[in-house]
Amino acid sequence: MSVLRKDFLWGGATAANQFEGAWDVDGKGPSVPDMCTNGSHTSPKWVTTAVRPDRLYPSHEAIDFYHHYEEDIALFAEMGFKCFRMSINWTRIFPTGMEEEPNEKGLEFYDKVFDCCKRHGIEPLVTISHYELPYALVERYNGWEGREVIDCYVRYCKTIFQRYKDKVKYWLTFNEINSGTMAMGDTLCTGIIKGYEGPVTGTVNKDQTRFQALHHMFVASAIVVKYAHEHYPQFQLGNMICFVTSYAYTCNPTDILKNQAQMRRMNWYCSDVQVRGEYPAYAKRLWEENGVALKMEPGDLEILKEGTVDFYTFSYYMSNCTSADPQAAQTSGNLAGGAKNPYLPASDWGWQIDPQGLRYTLNEIYDRYRIPLMVVENGLGARDEIEPDGSINDDYRIDYLRQHIEQMIEAVKDGVDLMGYTPWGCIDLVSASTGEMAKRYGFIYVEKYDDGTGSLARRKKKSFDWYKKVIATNGEDLA
Repeated sequence: MSVLRKDFLWGGATAANQFEGAWDVDGKGPSVPDMCTNGSHTSPKWVTTAVRPDRLYPSHEAIDFYHHYEEDIALFAEMGFKCFRMSINWTRIFPTGMEEEPNEKGLEFYDKVFDCCKRHGIEPLVTISHYELPYALVERYNGWEGREVIDCYVRYCKTIFQRYKDKVKYWLTFNEINSGTMAMGDTLCTGIIKGYEGPVTGTVNKDQTRFQALHHMFVASAIVVKYAHEHYPQFQLGNMICFVTSYAYTCNPTDILKNQAQMRRMNWYCSDVQVRGEYPAYAKRLWEENGVALKMEPGDLEILKEGTVDFYTFSYYMSNCTSADPQAAQTSGNLAGGAKNPYLPASDWGWQIDPQGLRYTLNEIYDRYRIPLMVVENGLGARDEIEPDGSINDDYRIDYLRQHIEQMIEAVKDGVDLMGYTPWGCIDLVSASTGEMAKRYGFIYVEKYDDGTGSLARRKKKSFDWYKKVIATNGEDLA
């Protein structure tokens, strides 16, 4: 008998800007990803202030879920999905983010998607803002640095809550909000890139701007969580953290303290606010040492306390190490790299593969917060090859997922309250970090390539039938 809940939410995860396409169809306005070019593992993607005819912008077509949603959701249902994590493109609903009235065509599209999910018995888990701030809010307010964006976000949330109140139960306010503590998050998360053109990793914001923008996002999240609890008691609201597990590289106390500081800034700072409802004790020193003086309005701290989330979700791909030794060998990662762990293998993109780290992480999070947890991103980005007979034998992906599910089950045996598991990119999509199609995660292969060509045909990988069996047995049969 499975140790997982009978109602365990097996499924998969996507993001609107990485797979919908139709970037300017039916009244949709440009969002930050629509201004991002393609890139690669060795050449970073760029953000531009205008769409340039000589550059490729992968989100513009992506894999065109906008016109393939029925086919794709049917494939998810064939695998047995109980849950589909997806996001709403803010600029489909409010093209600039500043309109008073929503775009009806955009609302109708998500009605159709949610109705299709319902027909197949799939529960939507909706990320309200997944790395797709309206670009007009960047131009007007420098993204979340402007407190005015809070009202824009609240208007958007109230609109979709009312429209989809009978179709969506689970909501996440922001995707990987903690990416806002680092340079890449300036583009992906906070949108503090007014007038900036260049590599997404090359922005030069100071922590003052980053942490001020995050404060506005915390307030916005808390306002809508409180509003939802008061007006839609059937809803459950969660946060979403990019969890970058790190270990001290050695038992040198300097490494231990450096790693503790890294874990606090990277992983705990944002969720301490969203789950506990207040800034943590270490925040004051963190601000002082990084030149941060937050501007708060009266009532901000009260609303943070009143708008705490019901459950905690996170992404987990890899781990790294923290070392005080500048000579320590380095490795890359999802959003943050670190010192290379000599005990771990790595993916094609240099991400260190650490299944046991997921068990460790689940235990650390649950010990800290004691609310239900959900792994809403996990997976292996790899170069998949189509065999002469048309098959795609992604045994490496099966091995990766099997090992992580095994450790997830061990964490449940440890006492962790785990709600569900939605591996990332259940269908191939555009990479958020590099803008590539070549880094594939899906159970479903999409014939779309880095030069923008491709028929968009869908085909099942070997992992498709494997994951179908895993779901059917509630995680008991992982062979």
